[in-house]
Amino acid sequence: MDNNKLAQEIVDKIGGKDNVNSLVHCVTRLRFKLKNEDLAKTDEIKSLDGVATVVQQAGQYQVVIGPNVADVYDEVIPLLGSHVGGGEVPADYDILETAAATAPAKKESIFSRLIDVISGVFTPLLGLLMANGIMKGLLIILVATNIAPQKSGTFQIFSIVSDCFFYFFPVFLGYTAMKKFGGTAFIGMGIGAALIYPQLLTIMQQKPLYYLFAGTPFSSPVYLTFFGIPVLLVNYATSVVPVIVASYVAAKLEKRITKWVNANLRSFLVPFLIFLIVIPLSFIVIGPITSWISLGLGAGAQWLFNLSPIIFGMLYGGLIQFLVIFGVHWGFVALSLNNLTTLGYDPITIMGAPSALAQGGAALAMTLRTKSKKVKAAGWSAFISSLFGITEPSVYGINLPRKKPFAFAAVGGAVGGAIFGLLQIRQYAPGPGGLLTFLTIMNPKQGITNTIIFAMIACVAAFVVAFILAYIFFDATEDDTVDAEVAQAAATESSQTA
Repeated sequence: MDNNKLAQEIVDKIGGKDNVNSLVHCVTRLRFKLKNEDLAKTDEIKSLDGVATVVQQAGQYQVVIGPNVADVYDEVIPLLGSHVGGGEVPADYDILETAAATAPAKKESIFSRLIDVISGVFTPLLGLLMANGIMKGLLIILVATNIAPQKSGTFQIFSIVSDCFFYFFPVFLGYTAMKKFGGTAFIGMGIGAALIYPQLLTIMQQKPLYYLFAGTPFSSPVYLTFFGIPVLLVNYATSVVPVIVASYVAAKLEKRITKWVNANLRSFLVPFLIFLIVIPLSFIVIGPITSWISLGLGAGAQWLFNLSPIIFGMLYGGLIQFLVIFGVHWGFVALSLNNLTTLGYDPITIMGAPSALAQGGAALAMTLRTKSKKVKAAGWSAFISSLFGITEPSVYGINLPRKKPFAFAAVGGAVGGAIFGLLQIRQYAPGPGGLLTFLTIMNPKQGITNTIIFAMIACVAAFVVAFILAYIFFDATEDDTVDAEVAQAAATESSQTA
């Protein structure tokens, strides 16, 4: 089925465009927020050629497409039209939350809402984060091989390429966070830019006026005051939490101010008042408090890891794909970025890298053993995708429907994660999984070390364990059962549309 036809089928079967509140996409999924999920024909959507499965989790209706999700997304957006719930929708509808709703929304748990916010804020930026992570790894290789010595102009330019996005991360997060919270995106960018204003670093290099909480563990230098109020300056470059919280406050404030200001003055008076209030508030209250929280989260993650790196790695490596299934792995994505900011590395989420290879190993075993031409055709592409960290085709198309291969892949992921924990392998930059993982685990200060070899051994071990288990315990009847279920779903759809 071509992308345009698939998009039309999806929009029709989720209850039409009037049932859509918002839409974003990640690496493999269309993530809808529907007004009424009961209107969606989930079984029919699952049976569509081009859809791996549907996941209803964290307040989102997630249609799993695969690596070509962006192409389908581009076809879906025009079909949603210019009206949603009766409200005019601007051209950047793709990550807009509309206020209108024709049906009462289901009450979501705090956890679901948190995951929804995290995914909505970080999803549009993941590709860029991965690209910068790959560039950092390549830069280390170029330096180690003396192709681009550190004092060369080539090194300086590539350093800019690898650092620019992550250094100005608060600006980009301000954009996506503000849109997620229903505010004006450029105001969020302005707040993010204020947090990384270059003059702040110059001020922090001067002699402090005095120390707040002097003589205690919380002693903090005060470099300037705001109407006599001490300002605790922090280096917000690459930070995550401060700008998200500030954007949330700004979005809520914008809605209130907009109601009070005359329509003819809103274009400049609303952002003026928000900047006047939120930016000083960010420096005085929001920034310091959230920075302390971020440091606490990073230290807590490190403490949990230190309790038993091997057991932690085994559990994380074995269970991460279960979390991916339900779309609730976003909490770890946020934790990873926070660790990279506060610690300079992330020792936790990198443990999930072998799990992608394990899913590919199980999928390859099924592809080689099965007699089903359909499984063989899907299996090879799923296997290749897993090598580069995209596991959904292997999970939903091959392993999960047959249950045992998915379980064997989880065992392989646990083995690889345990090895990562044993060797305390760390990630120094965000980036893709699979074979490209080694680019993110190279320490910028040490260059190419044996750590890369150990990491690749762990990934190979995960792949081999999953492959051998799935190959040995292959059950041909599972293929027959899955094919029968697919045929039944297709028959049901045909009878309903006839």
